[in-house]
Amino acid sequence: MTQAIRLAVVMDPIAECKYAKDSTLAMLLAARKRGWQLSYLEQQDLWLRDGIAYGRAAPLDVRADPQRWFTLGTPVTAPLADFDCVLMRKDPPFDTEYIYTTYVLQRAQLAGSLIVNCPQGLRDINEKVFTAWFPQCCAPTLICRNMADMAAFAREHGKIVVKPLDGMGGRSIFVTEVGDKNMQVIFETLTDYGNRFAIAQRYLPEIAESGDSRVLLIDGEPVPYALARMPTATDNRGNLAAGASGVGRPLNDRDRWLAQQIGPELARRGMLFVGLDVIGGFVTEINVTSPTGIRELDRQFDLDIGGMVIAAIEQKLQARGAVSA
Repeated sequence: MTQAIRLAVVMDPIAECKYAKDSTLAMLLAARKRGWQLSYLEQQDLWLRDGIAYGRAAPLDVRADPQRWFTLGTPVTAPLADFDCVLMRKDPPFDTEYIYTTYVLQRAQLAGSLIVNCPQGLRDINEKVFTAWFPQCCAPTLICRNMADMAAFAREHGKIVVKPLDGMGGRSIFVTEVGDKNMQVIFETLTDYGNRFAIAQRYLPEIAESGDSRVLLIDGEPVPYALARMPTATDNRGNLAAGASGVGRPLNDRDRWLAQQIGPELARRGMLFVGLDVIGGFVTEINVTSPTGIRELDRQFDLDIGGMVIAAIEQKLQARGAVSA
């Protein structure tokens, strides 16, 4: 009898998930459907002892029931390497605690567990800075601490977007333009008066009509539909967390070209599930920590993207001989 694949997930409190929107839950439901054994951990449940990564993992059952979608059992202490795969789905902020967590996970990886996404890749790929590895895919972009350089960038492009390097969900994103008397204070706030790096990008007006599209990549290959996140009439931000609405659309030729440019390198670095943010045909961010958008696209196009992610994990496990084909 073949032993069930053992999957542990590291995530934020599961009780706080939004059942209808949570992409991690979509993956867990797909894994449960395949008969996998699931366990649940939060960051506080991880530690290192004498170089070995341990977790206090609670057996997890999930159901397609919006009223009662999960049940947790009694936590059990075990080496993380006892799991065939550990799914890292902790949301940002990408702070020092997040980095420490990746060290714990990397020790489990070295002991034989498949970690999705790869811990070193999570550390190396800042979701905003890593766009610099693909300048051919991006609008003009400046990453600096110097406020005078930011002002010069604004004069060059007229209207720009400025944001911190460690934000998520649309937090602290500013749109400013030449003549805006608040421009200097925006630069002061985001750079802490020149003591912190921030990113400035040329404003892309297409966001008002076509939105900020999330293109999902699974092991470097794009899902055939993107989720265009349309800002409200009173907001510049195309983030669902900031009130934008999600409208699915088929990928276009430019989306596929962007995926061809970026996907292989991400796959090489062990980034199995990634979200590209695309505005007006340009990539603005490369999301590797906990990309979302699965549930919205599943509903609109009768997809099973969570199942596609789990199938890709299973292929990885089979290729390394961890489970039978």
